[in-house]
This record gives sequence, structure tokens and C-alpha cells, in this order.
Amino acid sequence: METIKPLDSLLQEAIAKFREEFQSEPQVAAAAPGRVNLIGEHTDYNDGFVLPMALPMVTVIVGSKISGEESIVVTTNKDADEPKKITIEMPNKSSLVCVCRPGKPKWANYIKGVIANYIGEKPSFMAVVMSSVPTGGGLSSSAALEVATYTFLDALNGEQAYSVMPTDKALACQKAEHDYAGMPCGVMDQFISMMGCKDHALLIDCRTLASHQVVLNDPEIVILITNSNVKHELTGSEYSSRRKQCEEAALLIKKISLRDATKKDIEYLKSINTDKDVVKRARHVVTEIERTTLAAQALKEKNYVKFGELMIESHRSLMTDFEVSCPEVDQLVDIALKSEGVLGSRMTGGGFGGCTVTMVYKQYTEKLIENIQKEYSGKATFYACQPSGGAKIISI
Repeated sequence: METIKPLDSLLQEAIAKFREEFQSEPQVAAAAPGRVNLIGEHTDYNDGFVLPMALPMVTVIVGSKISGEESIVVTTNKDADEPKKITIEMPNKSSLVCVCRPGKPKWANYIKGVIANYIGEKPSFMAVVMSSVPTGGGLSSSAALEVATYTFLDALNGEQAYSVMPTDKALACQKAEHDYAGMPCGVMDQFISMMGCKDHALLIDCRTLASHQVVLNDPEIVILITNSNVKHELTGSEYSSRRKQCEEAALLIKKISLRDATKKDIEYLKSINTDKDVVKRARHVVTEIERTTLAAQALKEKNYVKFGELMIESHRSLMTDFEVSCPEVDQLVDIALKSEGVLGSRMTGGGFGGCTVTMVYKQYTEKLIENIQKEYSGKATFYACQPSGGAKIISI
């Protein structure tokens, strides 16, 4: 099992890197977590429900204000594209056009996008970014970077930043990903990174943006994240095509979104000879929205057996109807479901690789890991997690 680096340790490493790069002490620090979605996959951009939890793996940014109209940012992420040190031209107050545009390297676009969409003053700064969130594993390293950047800018601005609602901050980060990373994501990742709460999952209504904390603090239950180490990038055509198929289905049944669709609507789509893939995508979304609300209720009742059953149904739907799984991830789920003490397991994240999330009784966690290590065709990594807190400014 991977050791998750404590926040304090990550912070001290980031400060040491800042001293090395800039020969000075950072003034402020901020952190934001990655997330795992327990259930509710590809429902967020269909106005549905999602049930994620924040992770103990975080992105930390340390830095200071500087004079001038340029910011300097260094990342220590070994998976980030080159260069690892970049200069960002900051938005000019007198200009009607934002000069902070996307480009190369790709990792910097998430930061540029947040700067462009930040609500408030945008001072120039020098900063170091360090993260323990795995890249490309479906644990939302991108949202962690966006929300950490937003929170870092809040730290630079001080008290004036407190007047902006957390939901508005999360929406600004979502827009950053749309406009600067070319990823038409829903609201889930930025919301949970911004508003996660220790010992709770967060049920988010992606239409109204209302959210409810759901207690998940049973000491006998472990959420095991297993990284297949099959990497994926979701800015490609697969994600966009599925979103378009969902929109097409909603249009055909004359609904604003698939949030309003029912199983009868799926039968109607079949009856008018709708493309089979469009029918399957719609069926997944309709049934997944229902599963997510049932799962939240099961969690409230501490009915972990029911919750696990819904996780299994979710994976089957993602595999056969939404077709975003892959052989390696399916194999991890199959091994988990054959293991003693496992309540449920499913792929998590956008798909095409990445991680599985498994609910397992604590006493059987090590045995489950052994079984996967023996039977999995690849080399997996494991993180045993409890729900953690959301973004925060750190005193240094």
C-alpha cells in the first residue's frame, strides 16, 4: 500500500523548493485535494447527482506577491510536460482582453485558466506547485491544481477574498478547465475539492448546485483506491463524443437534460430507431442518477451491503452501456469482487484507464491487496483512504 505523504511534509518540501528557486521565504500557502467519486459517473454534465469524497492526497502551492506584470511558477510534478518553470503574463486591469492565454506547457493552462477566471484582484506572484495526487489516474489532479491555484490567489488577496461564495469559486475553476484545458467537464471535481469535509462524502445536485454532506466515518470500512497505472487523457474525442450523445438523447425526448429522463424515455428512444450507442449512453445516465440517490440514502443508513451492490451495478453500466472502462480496470474490479470482505467495487473517474474504488471491510484490506498483486496483469498501486477536508489556506 502506498504511503500518502502528510500535508505538513509536502508543505515543507514545497517551501524548501521555493527557497532553492527564489532565494527567499514564501509568504502564503494553499492546498486542495484530489477526489474519488464513490458513485455517479458521467452524470454531472447531465444535471444529475454525484457522490464524491475528498482525498488525503493534495496539491500544495507556496509563494509570494511580486511587483511587475509577470508571474513565475515552478512545478515539481515529474509527469508534467516541459518546461517545469514558466512565466505567465498577468491580466492588465486596463486591457479589455485577457493576455493570459492557453498554450505550452499543458500543465500551466490550468493555472492560467484560474487566473483568467479569478473573481478579484490578480497580483503577480512567484510560486512552487507540489502534489501528491497521481496524474492521469482519474483522481482529479487537474481540479486539485485549479482549486489550489484559486485558494492561493485568495491567500495573496487576504480578507477581501472571503466575500466570494465557495460555489462561485468552484464554477470559476470549472470554467478554467473548459476554456484553457479544452475539457468540457461537469462541476463535480471542482466542487468536492473546494468544499470537501473530513469524514463525509458530498452529495451534489449538479442542476441546482445544492450539496449535502453524508457521514462516512465507520472505522471498520475502508475506501481502497487501486490505480491500474493505465494512463488516460480526457481531452480527446471519447469524452466529448459521449457528452454529445447524451445531449442528442435529451433532444430526441424533448427534455432539457437526461436528469429529466425516465426508463420509459429509453424505451421511446428504442422505438424510434435511435442509434444504439445513443440509447446505451442515455440508459447509463438515467440508471446511474437513480443509483446515486439510492447510494446516498444507503450511506446515511450505514447500509454498506446495499451501497456495495449499487457500486457493482454502476460499474457494469459504465462497462457495457457507457463503454468507458478498459480491460485492465475490469480485471481489477473482477478480482476485488472475488475477494472476501469486499462490499463493492467500480471504476471511478472519466474512464479509459485510471483507478477503481472499492469499499471493503478494514480487516480484509491487506488480503484484497495481496489478491490483486497476484492476479492483476499489470502493476497496481493502492491507497487506503478516509474522506478528507477541502481546500484551505495554510499558515506558514
